[in-house]
Amino acid sequence: MSALARLGATQQRLLRQLLMAPEGCSVEELCERLHISHNAVRQHLSALLAREYLERGQARPTGGRPQARFRLTETGRALFPRNYGMLSTALLMKLRERYGPAALEEMLQELGRTLGGHEVALPPEASNDEVAQRLASQLDALGYEAVVARHGQEQHVEAFNCVFHALARSAPQVCKFDLAYMEAASGRRIHHMECIIRGGHVCRFRVGDPKR
Repeated sequence: MSALARLGATQQRLLRQLLMAPEGCSVEELCERLHISHNAVRQHLSALLAREYLERGQARPTGGRPQARFRLTETGRALFPRNYGMLSTALLMKLRERYGPAALEEMLQELGRTLGGHEVALPPEASNDEVAQRLASQLDALGYEAVVARHGQEQHVEAFNCVFHALARSAPQVCKFDLAYMEAASGRRIHHMECIIRGGHVCRFRVGDPKR
C-alpha cells in the first residue's frame, strides 16, 4: 500500500487540493473546498505538517490580517504516483543515448499513438468540451491527476501530476507521448499550452479540430 493510501480519506482530499494549488491554500479555502470545519482543517494540517508533507507558504494580503497559506513540499508531491519506475527511466535514457533524441521522440510518439488508439473515442459530432472531459478522465486514470478547467470560452485539460516529471527535465521529448496519446484517443488536434517542466503551474492542453 502506498504512503498516500495509508492516510485518511480527508487528508488525501486535502493533499489533492494542494496539488492543484501550486501557490497554496488558506484554512478558509480548504474549509470551503472540503466542506469541513476550521478545527478539522487545522487538525489535519498539523498532522501533515508534522510529517513534512506540507509547509507554510507566503501569506497573502487580504486588507486585514494576512491569511497563512499551506502548500505541498517535495515530500508531499512524492506521495502522488509517478507511473514509471527506475527501470523505465533508465531504459528511455539509454534509448536516447544510443539512438539520439529524434529517435526517442519518434518512439514515444508511437507508444502514445498505440496506447491512445486502444481508447474509445467520442463520435465526431462531440463538442470540444465533451472531448476535454473524456481526456481528463483518461489521463487521470493514468495518474496525471487531471481535470478540466475553463479558459475563456473553452474547456482545457489540466494535469497537475506529470508522470514523467524527473525524466522530462533532461529529456523533454517525453512530452510528445502525452500529445500523441491524447490525439489518438480523441481523434482531435491537441495543443500543448502550458508545461510544468517549462515553468508552468500545470500541464495544460487545448482540444483543437478533428484530425484529417
